[in-house]
Amino acid sequence: MTERPMIQISLPATGEEEWQACREPLMSGWLTQGPKVAAFEQAFAERHRVDHALATTSCTTGLHLILAGMGIGPGDEVIVPAFTWVATANVVLYCGATPVFADVDRETYNVDPADVARKVTARTKAVIAVHLFGLCADMAAIRAAVPDGVRIIEDAACAAGAAWRGTPAGGLGDAAAFSFHPRKSVTTGEGGMVTTNDSELAETMARLRNHGASVSEEQRHRGPKPYILPDFNLLGFNYRMTDLQGAVGLVQLGKLDRFIAERQHFAERYRDGLQRLGWLRMPRFGESGGHAWQAFVTYVDPETAPMPRNALMEHLKAAGISTRPGTHAIPTLGYYRERFGISPDEFPGSRDCDANTMAIPLHNRMNAEDYDYVIETLCAL
Repeated sequence: MTERPMIQISLPATGEEEWQACREPLMSGWLTQGPKVAAFEQAFAERHRVDHALATTSCTTGLHLILAGMGIGPGDEVIVPAFTWVATANVVLYCGATPVFADVDRETYNVDPADVARKVTARTKAVIAVHLFGLCADMAAIRAAVPDGVRIIEDAACAAGAAWRGTPAGGLGDAAAFSFHPRKSVTTGEGGMVTTNDSELAETMARLRNHGASVSEEQRHRGPKPYILPDFNLLGFNYRMTDLQGAVGLVQLGKLDRFIAERQHFAERYRDGLQRLGWLRMPRFGESGGHAWQAFVTYVDPETAPMPRNALMEHLKAAGISTRPGTHAIPTLGYYRERFGISPDEFPGSRDCDANTMAIPLHNRMNAEDYDYVIETLCAL
């Protein structure tokens, strides 16, 4: 249909600076968690205005670290959105706790606080509020929906640089976890970051991510007796980020605000060019400057669209435009269907978002001509 190069759904914006950043850890021989990770953590904490930031191997392990650090385990319930990436629920099961699903708002794609309130029981220990696609959840409404003592955890996988009512993501709940997967605004390949203002929780998580050791490897090796092994009085994990990733993360973090500004500009270009299409709903933009724009996720109206969502994605692929569903409704996935036997119809918002959302390309390696081509192709239907 076209000989244009495929416009990818996402591409990491990396280059010479990231390449050069890897030289120091490679030449020094300090490749595992060390000074570059520490510098990355400090810079990330400062950017997101939190007291503590701890780098991890992924957002998934970061979420697991938070739950483990909070002591959540068998017999406990954690409320999670039914429409999100499967890891949000998986980490609850890792701890032996039970995920309790709440429906989402079709307009924002974020968890519905009213349904959160309906799902609270005496066993509820936490709510994981996902800032899906870079738009922060309504944190005040979520806090009001649960009793005092229920912990609020931000799944901020998509939300580096996002904000809600002027406060950056990462400091809106008791703890948060971010992702640096290549589809995110800034990347370290794989990798994540946990943030909190709770010093006791931060200390526990710092030990848990390093096998439960009483001191970090860097502290031990730089100390006066590096040959003395630390004490291990917690059952921990190996969730440490490498210094190679930390070096890349430092460079990427320095570009975060520019990356978001570019995405905001082209998100507005999409909105202005596509809002004439009555069958394609634009994403919620949120407050000025608050959206991180990890993805531009539209909603295809099944009643008025010229073709079903999946057929539309196939048509766009043939035209050289890569798309993806927004994400999935977890209760529809095989493992969760078989284990919990939940009907998707119990979560109509999540069910409909699963069937009808469509992400179109938005990343920092696209140019104006790419965006115009996407707009023109959609408007020609």
